[in-house]
Amino acid sequence: MNNKSIVPEAREGLNRFKMEAANEVGVTLKQGYNGDLTSRQAGSIGGQMVKKMIKAYEENNLK
Repeated sequence: MNNKSIVPEAREGLNRFKMEAANEVGVTLKQGYNGDLTSRQAGSIGGQMVKKMIKAYEENNLK
């Protein structure tokens, strides 16, 4: 599996976004590896990120 970013400059922004989403759902992330998270915790972070992306898209395209 290739873990190379298409847009390397976006990595920091995505990390901030992930940390923000984790904070909103009450999951504590540490810098670096977070392989000790449960599937539920990781899923709740990803789900929160998707919700926020959909909301931002709708707000920008329904005006």
